Amino acid sequence: ETEFQKYQQFPEFKILNHDMTLTEFKFIWYMEYSHRMWGRVVGLAYILPAVYFWRKGWLSRPMKGCVLALCGLVCFQGLLGWYMVKSGLEEKPDSYDIPRVSQYRLAAHLGSALVLYSASLWTGLSLLLPRHKLPETHQLLRLRQFAHGTTALIFLTALSGAFVAGLDAGLVYNSFPKMGERWIPDDLLAFSPMLRNIFENPTTVQFDHRILGIASVTAIAALYLFARKIPLPRRTRMAVTSLLAVACMQVGLGISTLLLYVPTPLAATHQSGSLALLSVALWLMSELRRVPK
Repeated sequence: ETEFQKYQQFPEFKILNHDMTLTEFKFIWYMEYSHRMWGRVVGLAYILPAVYFWRKGWLSRPMKGCVLALCGLVCFQGLLGWYMVKSGLEEKPDSYDIPRVSQYRLAAHLGSALVLYSASLWTGLSLLLPRHKLPETHQLLRLRQFAHGTTALIFLTALSGAFVAGLDAGLVYNSFPKMGERWIPDDLLAFSPMLRNIFENPTTVQFDHRILGIASVTAIAALYLFARKIPLPRRTRMAVTSLLAVACMQVGLGISTLLLYVPTPLAATHQSGSLALLSVALWLMSELRRVPK
């Protein structure tokens, strides 16, 4: 009850949830509490083993730098989470918008989490999977560059999803492939100056996420077709095929989420799908690494 009374002082309750009951408040409170506690468990899962392995002398000099960077990043991620939540508690007397956390801070928090996850997965794959001794042909070099570019595009698409979530942009146009009756909506550049539309106009944010998603799946399909022409080890070929399969699943999830007016479980599954896609892309990059001379 004390926590509920505190919550009633904030704009989200006053404007959006003024009829919320104590039982309903308990649900969002425990969701937030669980997320914070889980974040702290993640932090300990990095820091405690790092201290143990360091003291045992099991870390090489390059690995020490890597471990320090990962532990620093997990602490930074926690600070960004606090900074993000803070933006949703601020009074904005000049604004008529629904109280919500800043989409910029939400994107920074998600982006930091993706970087932390990607760095952790890459480190793990580098340690666990032996490198293939692939012949350094021109085709392989191009495939490696293509894989790097595609992974960057997948990362950018996932990051753009934070702006979609932060602005509830998934609820603006719930049709596909067109947005309403048009391919390019009328209100795409409604905000001034023009640059604001990319990050603050829900229509533009959804449009950008669609374009990035289509570009990602097109790049993955092209990567798959190109890889088929090159003799690759079985495990690497498996990574290429898995990337295409997960991409098709992710497109299906994204379109379904849009057409069904963004039900939370489906939206969360779509977000998880972006992480699965990024994971497989990193696996493929790991498979195509150069063997050091």
